[in-house]
Amino acid sequence: MKLFFRQAGDTGPAIVILHGVFGSADNWLTVGKQIADLGFRVFMLDQRNHGRSPWSDEFGYTEMAEDLQEFLTDQQLTDPILIGHSMGGKTVMQYVMNHPDSWQKLVVVDIAPRFYPVHHTSILKGMNLMPLAAMKSRLEAETFFTQYEDHPGTRNFILKNLARGDNGFTWRLNLPVLTREIETVGGELSGIRTITRPVLFLKGELSSYITDEDDKEIRRIFTDVRIETIAEAGHWIQAEQPQAFIEAVMKFIRG
Repeated sequence: MKLFFRQAGDTGPAIVILHGVFGSADNWLTVGKQIADLGFRVFMLDQRNHGRSPWSDEFGYTEMAEDLQEFLTDQQLTDPILIGHSMGGKTVMQYVMNHPDSWQKLVVVDIAPRFYPVHHTSILKGMNLMPLAAMKSRLEAETFFTQYEDHPGTRNFILKNLARGDNGFTWRLNLPVLTREIETVGGELSGIRTITRPVLFLKGELSSYITDEDDKEIRRIFTDVRIETIAEAGHWIQAEQPQAFIEAVMKFIRG
């Protein structure tokens, strides 16, 4: 599948960034441009069924990892640095399991290589019930969505997927497939092997996505790994503490 992507920077080592569920490359534009200014070519991808990338009924980490492989081949990127947040973190982890010798360093943001129970039920319910044809403005959409998501930041993140067309608002992501396959998003990796190349896991101090028990499993799989906590950050580390995120990533890449 040919993924849509945005690029910042024309020279330097290649960094490829993958977003989480309900996200897109656009979520990474500010951070991506700041990283590019430090001397990198930054590629921010829309994963399948998200953003401006194609839709497919086939949706899983095997497929998303192969989408990444196709992108790297098409762009002739050898030994890239891979960064993935949440669902994107699982995609890049699956990629390195399948292709252990085709990347340089790996950064996984606030996700572990294990199964996670479904916890987006209310968000998906609100997205599916939103009367898009009747919505006259984004403010109306946000007001409706407050019934299903209390946190303003999360509401804003989800509603960035709204696109206005000739006949009103539509979702830019493949909502039927994501609704059907939401358990897949929390799925564990397949074909797990020992990874010896450098890996950085970043976890938010206020997030519960990576536990102490996860630390043990991460260190078992990834033998050259750093696990660092970003202070005063929840699950969306790069949005909540962007400078601390960039500093941690740069220290790892240049170390």
